[in-house]
Amino acid sequence: MPTDHPPSRTPARIKDRPTWLISRTFARSSGLLAAGFESYGRGLRSYHYRLLAALDEWGPASQADLGRGTGIDRSDVTAVLSELESLRLVERSVDPDHRRRNIVTITPAGVEQLLELDNVIDGIQEQVLKPLTNAQRRQFIALMMKLLAAEDESSKG
Repeated sequence: MPTDHPPSRTPARIKDRPTWLISRTFARSSGLLAAGFESYGRGLRSYHYRLLAALDEWGPASQADLGRGTGIDRSDVTAVLSELESLRLVERSVDPDHRRRNIVTITPAGVEQLLELDNVIDGIQEQVLKPLTNAQRRQFIALMMKLLAAEDESSKG
């Protein structure tokens, strides 16, 4: 006969394991991101934000370079760019040097939308990190970056 257990209860052998803590933190931050975009993103999502941010920072880029640089699958990049283009937030044009390649450019409306989304993202970052002091936030971010840098180094061979 099943027994009811409190939903917040975690087995002792996993409750302090980094992989468990990282996945729970990821789930929480992903939920906050989804809710923030749902409420304030005007129908846009994190993929839209990621592509707009890349274009704003890197300048015009090919769809393939955007996919590689942002970690978004190539087919998803195409779909998301079509959505951004329909909202006039980006423009695509044929690369004159490689006729089969599109070059994507952020529009002034795209920059404006990106700045609005920055405010949404800033609020979510605040929610995620609220329990931490400023020094702890800096340390937490530095440690996560160190973990990711180790992954980048190990993938280089």
